[in-house]
Amino acid sequence: MKNFLERYFQLSSNGTTIKREFIAGIITFLTMSYILVVNPNILADAGMDREALFTTTALATIVATLLMGFYAKLPIAQAPGMGLNSFFAYSVVLTMGYTWQFALTAVFIEGIIFLLLTFFNVRELIVRSIPKVLKEAIPAGIGLFITLIGLKSAGVVVSDPNTLVRLGDFSQHTVWMTFMGLIVTGVLLMRNVNGAILFGILSATIFGLILGDVALPTSIVALPPSIEPIFGEAIKPMFTAEGWNQIMSIDMVVVVFTFLFVNLFDTVGTLIGVISKTNLADKNGNFPQMKKALFTDAMGTTVGSILGTSSVTSYVESASGVASGGRTGLTAVSVAVMFALALFLGPIFLIIPAAATAPALIIVGLFMISSVTRINFDKLSDGLPAFLTIVFMPFTYSIAEGIVFGMLSYTILKLGAKEHKDITPTVYVLSILFLLKIVLDVVTK
Repeated sequence: MKNFLERYFQLSSNGTTIKREFIAGIITFLTMSYILVVNPNILADAGMDREALFTTTALATIVATLLMGFYAKLPIAQAPGMGLNSFFAYSVVLTMGYTWQFALTAVFIEGIIFLLLTFFNVRELIVRSIPKVLKEAIPAGIGLFITLIGLKSAGVVVSDPNTLVRLGDFSQHTVWMTFMGLIVTGVLLMRNVNGAILFGILSATIFGLILGDVALPTSIVALPPSIEPIFGEAIKPMFTAEGWNQIMSIDMVVVVFTFLFVNLFDTVGTLIGVISKTNLADKNGNFPQMKKALFTDAMGTTVGSILGTSSVTSYVESASGVASGGRTGLTAVSVAVMFALALFLGPIFLIIPAAATAPALIIVGLFMISSVTRINFDKLSDGLPAFLTIVFMPFTYSIAEGIVFGMLSYTILKLGAKEHKDITPTVYVLSILFLLKIVLDVVTK
């Protein structure tokens, strides 16, 4: 087995080892395991079965991440996307008034369209056409975004009706758990200790046990709930005349387009941001496995919808595993293994609180923002689009929105500066589509 893993994932040539890859996978799992709790809670608000959603969330993550590991051979995990699940539950179902079965069908159609776009290289063309300055800005923006996620989950930063955000309550134990993990992680990183981020997570969890905020599990093993209440609901409308009327409706087109838009650019932003921190990308931010990565994303969404969950996408938390040394698909495989164990050992894995994983996100944010040093801010036609890309991600809580406004401003400023040669035909098309999307959002509100 050791020889097979070495040959298949080319560990030596990528400067990594089996141990390092599995540690990276465990760290990625710990930083994204919250999805096992959050996704069922959100989708349950749409009327779906919460217990079935726990199992479906894990299964969709396992299938999609294994595909990423074995087929694309990238250290990136996939799972039902945050933001996409909120749009599914709160916009499509609770606001627009459609059933969750309708929303699942929209996700399934989105996955099929993604498969076609990937097969004909449209998605890869889009990724490769993103200007280099924006490819440098995207990782920096994602770094700030995931830092905000970490600070928010720990209660270090909280909402405020007057100022939007403010410093949290330092009497809360979660704040001190986060700082404990952050200090331990930082010290160990300075001493070049492998698995420093993992040790930081464990130290924060142990600190939580001492404070009484983390309880030992009451059981060790539990069978996963059945997915029967939600399995296959995405494709049932295709077998009835009424279902086809819904599929061919304008409302379905609007919903599918929104899913497509958000998922495409969340995935693109995550891939560029995470891969930029490895030795896999060239000087323009492109990497040879790009098409395979996009294919696994499309397959994950398609399979996930049949299992009964919202769109599956590449997870920005994968950067924590990459920062810990993950370089190949073996990292993704180990993430999938951890989620498989979590199906049966949930009481153990889920005692780790969000405050304990927050330091990992903050540290990764530090690593990712370093790409900002390669941006020439003195050249305004490059600097302003890069700046907008970076700040829109955390301030709108969306990777996709950062790319939208970064790309639009890039096109407009390059035209204004008469630097037409820097704008590719694909960038023109994307900018027009982004404008249409903004207009559509305004009209439909």
